[in-house]
Amino acid sequence: MARRGVNEEVANAVLDRFEEVQLVDDELFARQWVQSRHAGRGLARRALRQELRERGVEEETVAAAVEAIDEQSEFEAARELVRRRLAGMRFDDPLRRRRRLAGMLARRGYGTGVAMRAIREALDEQENCGEADEADPVDGIDRGDWGE
Repeated sequence: MARRGVNEEVANAVLDRFEEVQLVDDELFARQWVQSRHAGRGLARRALRQELRERGVEEETVAAAVEAIDEQSEFEAARELVRRRLAGMRFDDPLRRRRRLAGMLARRGYGTGVAMRAIREALDEQENCGEADEADPVDGIDRGDWGE
């Protein structure tokens, strides 16, 4: 309202009334924002904190809302993001793939430790699945040797 030139007294009276009739609830907004953005976009706690701060939510409310995401669920979200992204990177150079995945996670607010662990586990998982697919149990031919 301040940006639109609304008198401060009038703005405060309106906001007080909105709170009174429960039209404004920063705590509920913050909890729903965190839940939605973490589940939908896979954002990490750091990115969610920043978004809520940019929307003018008080620091105590931000901290309480972000606490709902524990380290394990943050890691799982990072790993799922990597898994989804890996599908389209199958033929990329391994170093390029890691760099691109790390950048994607960094833009979503993940720290280096979480990002590298999620990337390593997802790549290991992909490698193990690939090795299992190379041997065809039907005809016994090891398809991993083709092309050598």
